[in-house]
Amino acid sequence: MSATDDPRPSLTDRLQTALFVALMRVVQCLPYERRVPLAGRLTARAAALTGFDRRIRHNLALACPELPAEEVARLTRAVPDNIGRALAEIYSGPEFLARVRDLPLTGPGAARLAELKSAGKPAILAASHFGNYDAWRGALAAQGYPIGALYRPMNNRAFNTQYVSAISGIARPLFARDKRGMAQMLRFLREGGFLALGMDQYFHAGAELTFFGKLARTPLSAAEIALKYNVPLIPIFAVRQPDGLSFRIEVEAEIAPGPPEAMTQAFNDVLEAKVRAHMDQWFWIHRRWKYL
Repeated sequence: MSATDDPRPSLTDRLQTALFVALMRVVQCLPYERRVPLAGRLTARAAALTGFDRRIRHNLALACPELPAEEVARLTRAVPDNIGRALAEIYSGPEFLARVRDLPLTGPGAARLAELKSAGKPAILAASHFGNYDAWRGALAAQGYPIGALYRPMNNRAFNTQYVSAISGIARPLFARDKRGMAQMLRFLREGGFLALGMDQYFHAGAELTFFGKLARTPLSAAEIALKYNVPLIPIFAVRQPDGLSFRIEVEAEIAPGPPEAMTQAFNDVLEAKVRAHMDQWFWIHRRWKYL
């Protein structure tokens, strides 16, 4: 068995995971209203150690070269702050769910989702790393929507194990991106489930579509599955509000059926508009434009 095939977490993975778990345990000793902002501040301060600040600056220089230096500096702090808050929320389990469970669905696609739920029909929810994606997932599950999600197991096996445990507490089922998970996912969809599929990360085999005016390889799988099974493809977002603790769930209009490339580009355009309206809420730490 090679080192890459070894199922045991590496020492580095175990140390990084232990540090993160220790941090979560410390902040969880605080009341929710103090815990979430503190996790945000600590993550923002750690951005230089993790390399997040360099990645954010690099991506902003590519996508938005017109931004003034002071706005770039603000986003370099605000983006990891949002990420830290999201992690603290996810690890807060029942307390987080209590805050999002009754959030109303707003936006042009909200009535369509309710209609599909009432009819017992499936939908694919076009998801992204924006705000806190588990806020809308938790709200839908609490309101009786049969919501499932596909996830990609993380390279850090130690962190992946406990992270999947945490997000499983928000809503189930979850499907790993492997042969078995894909089969389970399609069965769930055919039986009337609402399936969340992430569409905003670099995908080596994806189509070269545009995002912020730059070519970005984007997976076509969500659109292809929607077309194959005649299922609506509907973007959804949880927008963090100015208080830093609450959310507004915004459901966008259903993406019109067509060629998978056109449907996926339409999602990229919807996401870009949402990000431009809330620049600090998208996870700018991802290598979205790997070729640049």
